[in-house]
Amino acid sequence: MAVLSDILSQGVPVPAHRPWPRVMVSARLWKLAAQGLADGHWSLLDLSAEAAAVHMTLFEERTTSVAVISLDCPKGRFPSVGSVHAPAIRLERTIQDLFGLIADGAVDTRPWMDHGVWGVRHPLGEVTEPAGESAGYAFLAAEGESLHRIPVGPVHAGIIEPGHFRFTANGETVVRLEERLGYVHRGIEGLMRGADIGRAARLAGRVSGDSTVCYALAFARAAEVAVDVDVPARAHWLRALMAEMERLANHLGDIGAICNDAAFAFMHAHCGVLRERVLRAADTCFGHRLMRDCIVPGGMAVDLDDPGVAVIDALMAEIRRRFPALVKIYDNTASLQDRTVGAGTLDPALAQRFAAGGFVGRASGRLFDARRMIPYAPYGQLRFEVPLLVEGDVNARVWIRIREVEQSLALIDQILAAMPAGDICTGLPAGGGEGMALVEGFRGDVLVSLRLGESGKIERCRMRDPSWFQWPLLEAVIEGNIVADFPLCNKSFNCSYAGHDL
Repeated sequence: MAVLSDILSQGVPVPAHRPWPRVMVSARLWKLAAQGLADGHWSLLDLSAEAAAVHMTLFEERTTSVAVISLDCPKGRFPSVGSVHAPAIRLERTIQDLFGLIADGAVDTRPWMDHGVWGVRHPLGEVTEPAGESAGYAFLAAEGESLHRIPVGPVHAGIIEPGHFRFTANGETVVRLEERLGYVHRGIEGLMRGADIGRAARLAGRVSGDSTVCYALAFARAAEVAVDVDVPARAHWLRALMAEMERLANHLGDIGAICNDAAFAFMHAHCGVLRERVLRAADTCFGHRLMRDCIVPGGMAVDLDDPGVAVIDALMAEIRRRFPALVKIYDNTASLQDRTVGAGTLDPALAQRFAAGGFVGRASGRLFDARRMIPYAPYGQLRFEVPLLVEGDVNARVWIRIREVEQSLALIDQILAAMPAGDICTGLPAGGGEGMALVEGFRGDVLVSLRLGESGKIERCRMRDPSWFQWPLLEAVIEGNIVADFPLCNKSFNCSYAGHDL
């Protein structure tokens, strides 16, 4: 069996990278690592780039080891990972769009983020002028008798974000779905370059509104490890409290929204009330409904006082009083079960191959939770279960959310009971370094990789949303379902446009 440490031992270590190793490798080792991914020895956590290098972040489940391998690309090319490991395909297309680096042997060279409206090409690499008018986007062909195409989006009903879905259907049955994303690309990685820590932290907290705590936490942890400083113990516990409140709000909202897409608005209304209660409690306790700008590098910008503890205690009591009845209604409503059981099934093997995080992976048998697998403070001191199912359908993804609501309630109780007193923030020392953090958000694991120059300014910041590996799986699960079930399948995934298009 291939061992990740064997790859690392043959590379050249980058000493300033923490907490996990990063090594420079040859093209031969790069290909060997890609083949190890294809053979299932490791999971791909990220594939990223800068102007003349590419980086592959790997996770070895057997040893719970994380490592980064980097390859210099002096000629602007690197061996394709996507040619042997499909989860890397869209990442390679994005690297080509943003940096102009070419993946040799890539199976798909169409642009992904670049819609031809930026006014430049390769904005994070060697910038060039656009070649001319865009020839339009070539969706993959699907040919056969009685097949027809249904274009949906990028503008949708309601207020969801923009994304285009091209269905090929035989009657009502979907035979292929292809997504087109990138409509809300904001150039956040470009904005990060040269920013100071404070500005960069605020940008990180604005990547995705429903995950502002998770992104702020991941960025803060990456910055702190880069300069090798720990924060006061109370800050760790406050951060976990906010993360669990964010998880509660989103899971409650999603459970109701999934039921609403199955034409059961009653659940939507009642779950919406509970979600609103969480947001109002967050506003009362921390001064912002989404808890934005509360987590900062070095600790916390806000503390929790005794009246705030009482507000959260009351919130926990209300959810415990009302949520079980809603779960019972979900479980006993035949019309809901008829829509969710067996719909949009994700094969466990596919979830494992794409390293699907969050409830998407855990509903299809992939037992990965960064809080448990690669624990960070204070989760190593907390008792909680990671719910797991193998059915992989919409119903399973609902039940994982339900169980995670219950776990978050228990975690918040423990956090409030054991939170230490003391300071909540410390200053970061000046200087450079490289840091990486993996934090469990409500959708799954968010990865932030950061390099600080000696001046303390950001030289490179990469933020990878779990949706990168979940969007392609949504394409897979809809095949064989009817078109009308797509909203249900889509909502049960709830992939992030904003996190993907940053």
